[in-house]
Amino acid sequence: MATYQYFIDYFNEAPSLIKLAWVTICILFTAIVILTIYLKLIRTALRKKNTESAKFKAEYEATLIEYLYSGSENGDINDLQIATIEKLKTSVHIKSKRKIIISILYNLMNEVSGEMSDSIKTLYFKTGLYNYALSRLENKNWYIIAKGIGELTRFKIEEAHDLVVPFIKHPRHEVRKETQLYMVNMFRFNGLTFLNDLKEPLSEWAQVQLLETLQKFDDQQICDIKPWLKSTNNSVVLFALKLAKIYNQFETKDTLMELLSHPIKEIRVKVIRVLTNLYGIEAKEMLKANFNELSLEEQISFFGLLEKLVVPSDEPFIEKHLFHKNFEIQLLALKILKSINLDKFMGLSKSPKNKSNKKILKFVTNI
Repeated sequence: MATYQYFIDYFNEAPSLIKLAWVTICILFTAIVILTIYLKLIRTALRKKNTESAKFKAEYEATLIEYLYSGSENGDINDLQIATIEKLKTSVHIKSKRKIIISILYNLMNEVSGEMSDSIKTLYFKTGLYNYALSRLENKNWYIIAKGIGELTRFKIEEAHDLVVPFIKHPRHEVRKETQLYMVNMFRFNGLTFLNDLKEPLSEWAQVQLLETLQKFDDQQICDIKPWLKSTNNSVVLFALKLAKIYNQFETKDTLMELLSHPIKEIRVKVIRVLTNLYGIEAKEMLKANFNELSLEEQISFFGLLEKLVVPSDEPFIEKHLFHKNFEIQLLALKILKSINLDKFMGLSKSPKNKSNKKILKFVTNI
C-alpha cells in the first residue's frame, strides 16, 4: 500500500511533461494488450473458419462428383441427383458456402465436357446460383456487377444475354470489358456486334483478351469485318486490322487500300503491315509512288512489305535508298538488293566509295 501511495505522490508532484509521458505509456500498454487479445481471437476464428471451409469443400466435392457420375444416359435427373440439388439449395443461401460451391463447380466445369458440362449448368440453375448471379447485375456497385457477369461467362450461361448486353455501355470500363468477354465467349464472332456502335476506346488489353477468347474456338466462320475497318472509333479499326491479319481476310484488301490515307498514322502503319501479310501487291505501287510523303514509320513498314513482294523491276527504287539516313531502311534495302541482284550487292562491298558502310555491308553479306 505504501508503494502504491508513493507512486501516486510521485505522479502528483511530477512535472506536466512527465505526467503526459506516463499517461501515454499507460494508454499504449492497454491498447497493445487489447489488440493482442483481439488478434488472437481473430486468428482462432480464422482457423476455425478455414477448418470448416476445408471440411465443407471436401464433403461437397465428393457430393458433386457423385452427382455428375450418377446421371442417366437419357439425361433425366434421378433421385440421387434430386437429393443433391435439395441439399445444395439449403447451402447456397449462406454466402461463404455459396462461394465454395461455385468454386468447386467451376473447377469441375474446366475438367469435363459434353453431357457432364450440361449437367453442371443444370445444377447451376436448379440450385438457385443463377438467380444469385442475376441479383448481382442489379447491384449499385460496379465491381459487384462485373463479378456477376464474369460468373455467367465462366458457366457459359447464354440465357442471360438480354440481361447482360445493356452493360456494354456501362460507364466503368471494367464492366464493359466483362460484358464484351461474355458476348465473345458465348457467341464467338457474332458476339462482336457491340463493335458496331462502340463509342468508348477499346483498350489494348481488352483487344488481346478478345482475340485470345476467339482463338480458343476452332472451325469458326468469321463475320464481315469491313464495317469495323470503316469505323469512326480508331480502336475498333485497330482491332479489326488484327482480325484481318490473324484470319487472313483477303476480301478486305480494297477497304485496307482506302485506309492507307487514314488521318491517324498508327492506323496507316498497321494497314501496311496487314497488307504485307495479305500480299497486297496493289499497295506496293501506290506506296512506292508516294514514298517521300510517308512518315518514317510508314517508310520502314513499306520496306517490310517490299521485302516480301519485291520483283526485279523494283531494283532502281531500292538503289535510291541503299544508304538511307534510317538504319532500319538501309538494312532492309541492302537485304532486298542482295536477294534480287547478288552481283550488284557484292559489287557494293568491293567499291572504295562504300568504306564508311563496310560494317553494315559485311553484316548483310553474312546473313
